[in-house]
Amino acid sequence: MAMRRAAQQAIQALGSSVSQSRQLHATPGSKKIVGVFYKAGEYSEKNPNFVGCVERGLGIGDWLKSQGHQYIVTDDKEGPNCELEKHIPDMHVLITTPFHPAYVTAERIKKAKNLQLLLTAGIGSDHIDLKAAADAGLTVAEVTGSNVVSVAEDELMRILILVRNFVPGHQQVIRGEWDVAAISYRSYDLEGKTVGTIGAGRIGKLLLQRLKPFNCNLLYHDRLKMDAQLEQQIGAKFEEDLDAMLPKCDVIVINMPLTEKTKGLFNKERIAKCKKGVLIVNNARGAIMDTQAVADACASGHIAGYSGDVWNPQPAPKDHPWRYMPNQAMTPHTSGTTIDGQLRYAAGTKDMLDRYFKGEDFPPQNYIVKEGKLASQYQ
Repeated sequence: MAMRRAAQQAIQALGSSVSQSRQLHATPGSKKIVGVFYKAGEYSEKNPNFVGCVERGLGIGDWLKSQGHQYIVTDDKEGPNCELEKHIPDMHVLITTPFHPAYVTAERIKKAKNLQLLLTAGIGSDHIDLKAAADAGLTVAEVTGSNVVSVAEDELMRILILVRNFVPGHQQVIRGEWDVAAISYRSYDLEGKTVGTIGAGRIGKLLLQRLKPFNCNLLYHDRLKMDAQLEQQIGAKFEEDLDAMLPKCDVIVINMPLTEKTKGLFNKERIAKCKKGVLIVNNARGAIMDTQAVADACASGHIAGYSGDVWNPQPAPKDHPWRYMPNQAMTPHTSGTTIDGQLRYAAGTKDMLDRYFKGEDFPPQNYIVKEGKLASQYQ
């Protein structure tokens, strides 16, 4: 009797654990797919390739409907009564972007009983509670590489904007002023400066390659050292110790993912280790920086210029201190959502949905969470 009871308990336990796991591929039948994108309004009609907005929904609506699936798109993603919240209990797939992120919390995952797949149209899935997703057996994937060129080009632009003190000059023109001295006293050449990237993955490598013709002294810090041949080709030097690299840099570019280890990495103490008058570019994630510490360092002049398009949270509230700190060249999160980038991440999203419906695996590099395991960059 005792052995039978133990066997029954074991079977019940096995059934319980299986129920916690979700299908890696689509189960048969129609699926409910929800996409969260930014609203374009009048701008949606100005370019037929502007697919990354609510109005175009990545351009996959007709295709999904022809496959027998339900596709709902919205920009309303926050608060208990938002449009997204209504669909959480019965959606199978959620598509969102880093540019207008739907924050997928553990609470939302718990409510989403049918959810199987979380897709990021773009790069960077930190708007998702990845541990909760892994524990729930969800698959999380993104379109790796889709907008790395877009972001790297944008970073190069921001470096030049800061080095040349461009923004105050542009503002003078708008105000009808003409004061060359007010700009040129802190305008420099990029040639001969030391530029360090923190993170040398796909975007970091592309940035270093684009900086080489400027004859800069190039440094990089990363978990992994580059292939020796590539390192020599780019002309960049590996810095194993981040804190030892910081005081060497005239310009610092953040190119690392947001994880528990990198959240708040640039606090008051770490900023103090940077050279006085450092320029910082951050298109990675706003939460890597301590918001107030950056604002204070810009006010004191320790940071001579700060530029980026990532904030914490997003969209940034009107009272966010980075909007009003001196010597900043901030924009909304736009670097990775160029028209060319949109076409690439829309095509990548469609490809992964097609594979999901057919029961095929995604390209390995696209997985962020697969079968309960997080990708290495998020561990």
